[in-house]
Amino acid sequence: MDTRHMFGIVPYILPPSIILVAIIVGSIADRIIQRKLTKLATKTRWEGDDIIIQALQGIFKLWFLLFGIYVALPLIPFKREYHEIFTNIIVASLIFSFTIILARIASSYLALKTQKVQTVLPSTSIIVNITRWTIYVLGALIILQTMGISITPILTALGVGGLAVALALQDTLSNLFAGLHILLTRQIRPGDYIKLSSGEEGIVADITWRNTTIQQLANNLIIIPNSKLANTIVINHYLPEKDLSITIPLGVSYESNLEHVEHVTLEVAREVLREVPGGVPDFEPVIRFHTFGDFSINCNVALRAREYADQFLLRHEFIKRLHKRYAKEGIIIPYPTRTIYVEQGKEIPRNHTEQQNRV
Repeated sequence: MDTRHMFGIVPYILPPSIILVAIIVGSIADRIIQRKLTKLATKTRWEGDDIIIQALQGIFKLWFLLFGIYVALPLIPFKREYHEIFTNIIVASLIFSFTIILARIASSYLALKTQKVQTVLPSTSIIVNITRWTIYVLGALIILQTMGISITPILTALGVGGLAVALALQDTLSNLFAGLHILLTRQIRPGDYIKLSSGEEGIVADITWRNTTIQQLANNLIIIPNSKLANTIVINHYLPEKDLSITIPLGVSYESNLEHVEHVTLEVAREVLREVPGGVPDFEPVIRFHTFGDFSINCNVALRAREYADQFLLRHEFIKRLHKRYAKEGIIIPYPTRTIYVEQGKEIPRNHTEQQNRV
């Protein structure tokens, strides 16, 4: 074989071979390093090491690839200016990989910490996204500065065009700042059960940079812009605490012994609060008679549930057990009745507890 021909094809075979070897070695090294780091992480109680390991996934493959390209680059017969361009791309890619690692670690660590200290800072995607994109922007500015591109004109242009951007994105910025306002006031938090003045209600699933997502008990999602949520009247059933009182209206016959009715009703209420999941067992139920109605003496019974969704089962069990107990005790819950008096051919309806006919 001609020696000149052999050496002539080396620049076309050797660089791709170096890059291919770098990819293979990087894949093997990534698996080995990840396995070693995972074993070390299992021996520690610090949760941050798991975040770091997750942030490093796939990074070693990229670093070995960049190293292979950097080694193979001088062997490629390019012009000098092309070599400089590819070198700058390699450096920019390396800086960007560190930016990705830092963004992953910062956002994951922030999400972990905010989950533990919900009373100080809520764990929502808006905070995590702002942190992540802030790091990305800083990384991009560093890359531009490293490549010899002055960032001063860029910052100046952003300052001059900031007003135009703010006007064009007025609604978006309004939702962004409204979302931050909602988070900082701590009056609406992820996990709270809220009811809007327009009638929608459910659990706050998430607060993003634009919308707040509310999950209804029927498992539907309500998506409301942050600015609209900040300007509406909201009932938060989880503030100041999750426990809430349940008022159940009731009516008994005029012939009933009210002392006996009160004793039986409170006995059933205590039983329900003790035995039904979601009840507050140490709460003392209350019954208050308040009205002489058209056909019954009316009262309200107050129970207490641990949270908003628990009230439905408590109501169900209380009504069911109270109806059974009233039937056993002979306490009558009267039907609505009407007495009709017939006089000189005219019918004059009057409300009464019994139905009578008088001619």
